[in-house]
This record gives sequence, structure tokens and C-alpha cells, in this order.
Amino acid sequence: QVQLVESGGGLAQAGGSLRLSCAASGIIGSIKATGWYRQAPGKQRELVATITSSGSTSYADSVKGRFTISRDARTVYLQMNSLKPEDTAVYLCKADGWYGLRYDVWGQGTQVTVSS
Repeated sequence: QVQLVESGGGLAQAGGSLRLSCAASGIIGSIKATGWYRQAPGKQRELVATITSSGSTSYADSVKGRFTISRDARTVYLQMNSLKPEDTAVYLCKADGWYGLRYDVWGQGTQVTVSS
């Protein structure tokens, strides 16, 4: 029903910025909310930010004031500023939606590495 493809990861220095993109295809009108998650080696997957179809946003305390989630018709963005080495992780987006049944779909992830 929905497919997600992340892009924009890479290497940044501490204090730098990166912008991640999560492009959706398929029945995008069925998406109710999209979230960015991250998973560092040896750590549990963590919810970073979410945005609903109405535009409401929420953030983990660890990224408030540094990261901004936004969206356009087909893509959800994560602008990451003032990056820290502890932001290093694989970043994945997930869409939650309803199309007859509730569903959730994950993208493949994109690596973000922040050097000190």
C-alpha cells in the first residue's frame, strides 16, 4: 500500500547539519502519521520525532531544539542541526496508516555518522 525510501544520511562533524528525507509512494493518503526513529549499535530503537497528517509534531527530549520534522505532499524531512556524536545511528522512518486495516510500514534506513 505504502513504500518508504530514506535518503540524506552521511558523515557530518559535530556541530554540523544534515537533512534526511523519507519519500512515500503508493496510497499516501492513507498515512496518518510518520515517525523518524534511530538505532545505534547495541542500543534499542528510539523514536526521534513524529508528524501527523494534520501537521502536529513531537520530539524526543534528546533532540528538541536541534531537530525539526516537516513534510510536503509525499516526503517527510528531518532537519538535524547542532549534531552530536551521540546522534550517530541508522535513521529509519515509519508510516502508520489506515486502509481498511491499521498498518505500519518501515523504510530501509540511512546511516548518520557524526564525528567529534
